[in-house]
Amino acid sequence: MHNQQNETARHFVLLPSTAPRDFIMSTVRSLMGLAILVGMLSGCAKGESDQAPRPDRAGAPLDPIKTAAHVAAVHAAAIAGDQDAVRAQMEVVNDDFRRSIKLADPSRAVDREGARQAARQIEGVRSVAWIDRENLFAIVDSNQARTYDTIDRICLALEPLGDTLGVVVNLQSGAASNGDELEILSRNCQLQPGDRALLSRNRNVDVIDPSVRAQHRANQVLSQQSEEDLARQKESMRALEANTPALYD
Repeated sequence: MHNQQNETARHFVLLPSTAPRDFIMSTVRSLMGLAILVGMLSGCAKGESDQAPRPDRAGAPLDPIKTAAHVAAVHAAAIAGDQDAVRAQMEVVNDDFRRSIKLADPSRAVDREGARQAARQIEGVRSVAWIDRENLFAIVDSNQARTYDTIDRICLALEPLGDTLGVVVNLQSGAASNGDELEILSRNCQLQPGDRALLSRNRNVDVIDPSVRAQHRANQVLSQQSEEDLARQKESMRALEANTPALYD
């Protein structure tokens, strides 16, 4: 009888310390299972809609389910006393946050010479050089190769070499025969055209300023107009001026 009371008391004493641990572990398993399910579903959707490989993308907001799963994993590792797992999970959370704010990882800067050689192996690329620590300049063989698809292929080749969020690829056609074909196509490897990583400099590497090119196009359009079109435009301007009251009358 005395032994039975001691056994009951022992379980009663252990219950307050084990219950929170069991609850946490159960929560961790549920969150991780949900995160895996969401990942599988999103993976299936991507597989159906886009078969071609695409570079990593940054700038998306944090996924609350994925973040909750990592945080729960951190707590579980801390309870188990696994400091290596705690650090690994915290690094994942920090990396997700950094990518969400478009901040490149300076500790994983892309190897410059390795990147130049890797980009040079892409079909259609004639020559590659670094303009500065962020801008990679490549000349392609044809006007048809001066596309965002070529930039994607270059960025994919650079991914094993470091964090491509710190790389902007600039393409120019080596077969250009006019100002439009000479225009440089630029994009950060992990962002949309025109977007730049946090703390990076938005450098315009184009030979001809876009405003100059736009004015040149406008001049070309005017030069191709007939005398009748020009006369009609002048008549319209005269009518507009005649029927517009002066500002200070």
